[in-house]
Amino acid sequence: MAAPEQSAGLGRVVDGQAPAAAARPWPAHLVDRRVSAAAAAWPEPVAVVDGAVRLTYQEFERRIRAVAAGLAGLGVGPGEVVSWQLPNWHEALVLHHAVLRLGALSNPIVPIYRSHEVGYILREAGSRVVVVPETFRGFAHAAMVAELAATSPALRHVVTVRSAGGAELPFEQLLAAAPGTAPVPDRTADDPILLMFTSGTTAAPKGVLHTHRTLDYENRSIIDVYGLSRDDVVFMPSPVTHITGLLYGVQLPAMLGTRVVLQEVWDPTVALGLIEAERATFTVAATPFLHGLVHHPELASYDVSSLRVFACGGADVPPSLIRDAGERLGCAATRVYGSTEFPTLSTSPPDDPLDRRAGTDGRAIAAAEYRIVDDADADLPVGTVGELLVRGPELFPHYLRPADDEGTRTADGWFRTGDLAVADVLGYVSIRGRRKDIILRGGENISVTEVEEALFEHPSVGEVAVVAMPDPVMVERGCAFVVPAPGAAAPTLADLAEFLTGKGLARQKLPERLELVDALPRTQSGKVQKFRLRERIRELLDAPRD
Repeated sequence: MAAPEQSAGLGRVVDGQAPAAAARPWPAHLVDRRVSAAAAAWPEPVAVVDGAVRLTYQEFERRIRAVAAGLAGLGVGPGEVVSWQLPNWHEALVLHHAVLRLGALSNPIVPIYRSHEVGYILREAGSRVVVVPETFRGFAHAAMVAELAATSPALRHVVTVRSAGGAELPFEQLLAAAPGTAPVPDRTADDPILLMFTSGTTAAPKGVLHTHRTLDYENRSIIDVYGLSRDDVVFMPSPVTHITGLLYGVQLPAMLGTRVVLQEVWDPTVALGLIEAERATFTVAATPFLHGLVHHPELASYDVSSLRVFACGGADVPPSLIRDAGERLGCAATRVYGSTEFPTLSTSPPDDPLDRRAGTDGRAIAAAEYRIVDDADADLPVGTVGELLVRGPELFPHYLRPADDEGTRTADGWFRTGDLAVADVLGYVSIRGRRKDIILRGGENISVTEVEEALFEHPSVGEVAVVAMPDPVMVERGCAFVVPAPGAAAPTLADLAEFLTGKGLARQKLPERLELVDALPRTQSGKVQKFRLRERIRELLDAPRD
């Protein structure tokens, strides 16, 4: 009898055998109570390392309870949104757990965002309180938010962290509240706790909601697949305002009862020093972070032998980088695939063969499932590229705006990632591009639609299309193809950068190359053929230099 055709449906296809990692009957936990439990079991060990600040679990819990009381005094309660735009500081970890303790929603905002993005998020979220540094890396965050208050109707309080004095509401005032005086709300594991905006394919970012259950399940899956324990030390250079940094830098360490070592600003030399000094064993970060360590010119001067696992995701990961990491860092580097909506679909455990860890994005973990389908949602045979659909316990319940959910799921609950993938007979999945029109710059999703719409307003721009161009370090950077406006002087890259900065866009979103063209390639219906522009920029980058 002929063997049945194998399908990539469910991501568990080895001649009908059961999945390698079956679902576990884990009970649901409240995320912030993980800290309380760790403080009760191990009060004296260090929980958080932030420069010279070292918080024990006992002190960490005390500060969480104090800040929760302080926020309650500002009127924060169940269902309220507290936004925060903080770097990798210990105050961010304290604040996040304090917000959860009140039954409110934590809304992290990446520090690179400026008035354009922050104002949009505050209005969409209906934030009651926003917490920001007075200044960070030379930018006055508190002053920016003060100006945005007039256009954010729900905003009542701006809390300033690490102020030089004179702040209307310093973070220290929250810390001074009596711990344990906040009202204790009734909560369930299915209450929403996280609101994180992701700049996807449109100019209007989507607000992703997660619950205690979805995030706790995700972290327990990661503990299993990477074999983590209390003997591990987490190193976190990824922004804690990203899903990666939040999950593994803010929430995971308390589940293990271990410490997290925060890095405020990425610098590979500083990172190597922290790994050596703290004997860090585990981290999850994007391609530029791993690249910076592996190719550091003075790597041999540092003892990083403690580093056991480097899970690399958030951007395309060159197989050679995973191989080089094993040779130069001596750790098990492995690729990982996920998103804000579904944090981790797949990865390879540290003991998987190197060719699997380097050449694929791994297998579905725990109870995660995937399908690879054609345009009619029919499962495709193994080895065929198609759209990736996912489902599982960590899938977010819904977006903030109901309209954003339209068309994102099949009738039976599969989430459409918009990414293209292929699977092999062992169930290992490899991402083969995406339908989303974004630039993946160093782990940041940059909406080209947002940049294009802003550039259309430039008086010297007649037509514009922004596409991703490959980059060996950042993975991708933006290239703007511009048709100058009739009768106008052709713009320069500096002109466009100044214009976009003036409109409040973050520096990381600015195009980093400009190509002036007479016309944009279009279909008969008038749609710009961006694949041709991507091909063109690749040809230009590959062309030999004189």
